[in-house]
Amino acid sequence: MSATVNYWNDAKCAKAFWSQGEMPAYSRLLDDTIAWTDPAPGQTWLDLGCGGGRLARALWHKAQGKLGRVIALDLAETNRRAIVRLAAELRTERIEFRQGNLSEGLPGFEPCSLDGVVSGLAIQYAEHFCEQTGRWTRQAYEHLLAEVHRTLRPGGTFVFSVNVPRPAWLRLSLSGVLGAFRAGKPIRYVENTWRMLRYGAWLKREAKRGRFHYLPEQTVWECLLRAGFADVDVRTSYAGLAYVFRASRPLP
Repeated sequence: MSATVNYWNDAKCAKAFWSQGEMPAYSRLLDDTIAWTDPAPGQTWLDLGCGGGRLARALWHKAQGKLGRVIALDLAETNRRAIVRLAAELRTERIEFRQGNLSEGLPGFEPCSLDGVVSGLAIQYAEHFCEQTGRWTRQAYEHLLAEVHRTLRPGGTFVFSVNVPRPAWLRLSLSGVLGAFRAGKPIRYVENTWRMLRYGAWLKREAKRGRFHYLPEQTVWECLLRAGFADVDVRTSYAGLAYVFRASRPLP
């Protein structure tokens, strides 16, 4: 059971999720997420589960190119090429890619080394299978929250999105149909939308088994408080299919 299929290393899966950025609902989610960040000159920010780097790009622009460093972390090696292209496009060496598994936390990061962390629909996929009980648990999910808290400086901000319970992927795809007419390559848009539906079915199936974590708002809130966060805020976005949370590591 613990060796069940995992598409996150699959280049086709990674590229399908790149395409969600063309959906109007995702553009709104991106805007809602970045609106709650406060990147300042010289700071170090982490894009956790970076995908194609849309949040990393938005952080860079919001800080007017004055951030000290943006670290983009993801499991899929394909995303390294996307981040390298992004850094070249922005003409900076201060955006870097690190390969890492969210289910293992943030072992390469020192305590209090980050000024901010941002994440888009990623932390919910931290997974842990208990061999003793034969069940999936939330251990890796809660450990990841604790790791973000550990690596943030006091006063640092964590802004992230997660899907609501039982997300209606079909409704999301239908809401983005107009994007096919706005896109420069409508055939590719439709193909990628179809891939998103297929992967979405996999995600929902695994979430029902407890492997992935589409949790109620109150449950996420409680997990953040247990991890040590404070000043928690939440809003709904992504055509009603995601929560955006903002929390901070308290000052001493």
